[in-house]
Amino acid sequence: MTAEGDLVRAALDALGIRRLALAVHDAALPGDSRDDVGRGAPLSAGGLAFLRFAADLGFHAVQLGPQGETTEHDQSPYDATVFSRSTLSLALAPLEQAGLLSSATLAKAVARRPAGSGERAAHRHAHSVAREAVDEAFTQFDAERPRELEDRFREFTVRQREWLDRDALYAAAGAEHREPDWLRWSEEDRRVWERIPGAEAAQQARRSELAAKHARVIERYRFGQWLAHEQHGAFQREARASGLLLYGDLQIGVSHQDVWSWGSLFLSGWRMGAPPSRTNPEGQPWSYAVLDPARYSGPALAFARRRVGKMLAEFDGLRIDHPHGLIDPWVYPAAQPDPFVAVQSGARLFSSPDLAELARFAVARLDQLDPGSLRYADGWVRSLSQEQVARYAVLFDAVVDAARAHGREVDDLLCEVLSTQPYPVERVLARHGLGRFRVTQKVVLEDPADVYRSEKAAPVDWIMAGTHDTEPVRRHVEVEDHDVGLMRLEHRNRLVTRAAARDHAEAGLVEDAHHGVDRNRLTVGDEQLDRLRGLRAVRGLVGVAPGIPDGRPGAVHGKPPRSWVEA
Repeated sequence: MTAEGDLVRAALDALGIRRLALAVHDAALPGDSRDDVGRGAPLSAGGLAFLRFAADLGFHAVQLGPQGETTEHDQSPYDATVFSRSTLSLALAPLEQAGLLSSATLAKAVARRPAGSGERAAHRHAHSVAREAVDEAFTQFDAERPRELEDRFREFTVRQREWLDRDALYAAAGAEHREPDWLRWSEEDRRVWERIPGAEAAQQARRSELAAKHARVIERYRFGQWLAHEQHGAFQREARASGLLLYGDLQIGVSHQDVWSWGSLFLSGWRMGAPPSRTNPEGQPWSYAVLDPARYSGPALAFARRRVGKMLAEFDGLRIDHPHGLIDPWVYPAAQPDPFVAVQSGARLFSSPDLAELARFAVARLDQLDPGSLRYADGWVRSLSQEQVARYAVLFDAVVDAARAHGREVDDLLCEVLSTQPYPVERVLARHGLGRFRVTQKVVLEDPADVYRSEKAAPVDWIMAGTHDTEPVRRHVEVEDHDVGLMRLEHRNRLVTRAAARDHAEAGLVEDAHHGVDRNRLTVGDEQLDRLRGLRAVRGLVGVAPGIPDGRPGAVHGKPPRSWVEA
């Protein structure tokens, strides 16, 4: 750590701030001319330089965004797979060093990097490069099967079999139909994982048939996932060697692929979104699948635990995206001609005893509702018993239980609650001593009761300078460098990313908790320039949370930590 970092750590300690964290998405990690192919990768030269940058400045942690597989037409990591890791985030140089990729292939990939991709991630190009790289690496691996690599690969496939076999079978079915979208497959293959009474034997037979016919496709998929998980493990070790914790992002949605793979767990005919709010008055029709409450006592709860457990094995803590979706999701009928009308007319899944189609799921009673409130208002539900709160908390409790089982403290969970905090959500978070976000950039100064005001913050809340919903904090800086000449650097010291549309064809760095888009990348170069660029896509988050000192990197010793900071 540099003297500058030591000074920052000393200042944080004096202020009782436990952690200073830097948030970034894979796609926006800086590029280095030696191995950059147009999109950030954690284990690349640029990604490792970013770790050193954060450690030298005194940060305790780096928070990454969701890291699942995305498609070429939807690059939002919040729409990515929940188990499979993105092969777009593979760094090529380590593959070359392992003898799985030729130096010629690496050089060619770097040379083909699109113009401007040092500033804006080239996602479509990255998909092409990743496919070619994994194909070559698999061919090389399959030809030689080095004993050490083979053993690690087989151990991985056995340990991750439950989700890996399903995701690999999706690749096999895609090859069978020469079509990546399962909605365009035959009815038989669309429904191989659905609950169809009496069809179980035929479904199993069809899955076995696909697996046998496309065995190499399945093996190649498993291999790509092994590479992605191996590189993440290496990045974890690099982070810890630098004295940094690594945080993950538990997205609330599941991918289109996951709906096929785990379709029997979801509630038919309903989708999850967000109701109208001060940030998004029209609401947000995310079209996410909703776990079926009837399955909570069995496979759906097991799915949630498995997913969270896997993430906690890979990260030191988690940001919980839109915890409302775990506690009392806002739902609306699927397949509506106008999704915005549908989401605006939606309802809370467990707080709608007055709606015939949702009454069977209701936890709140009619007499506990405020008929004078809007259905999506925080005060729609006015009171709950402890037993009712426990019923709302089933999925959220599973997250907390998994955190404890993996040796984490409750305050290693960071809950993204913005302008809306319905009463059931408030009660469940309070049950675990967790708070909400206070976003100072959103404060209505004329309103002393505004929820975002910093003086409203409780000790368990986080005070944030900005989010994906707010305008970036911009500084226009001119830096003269003898190597790169005079450059005008806009949007420097950027604390938040800008919100943008979900369906942007080149979606990338996503700081909107669900569908915002920003493809701006960080850049490695001259040291002074690097410092400025290193802050260009960073969001600010300052807050306080209870906890006890521990032995992990970044922990404060000698007195109870009083606050956290995330930039």
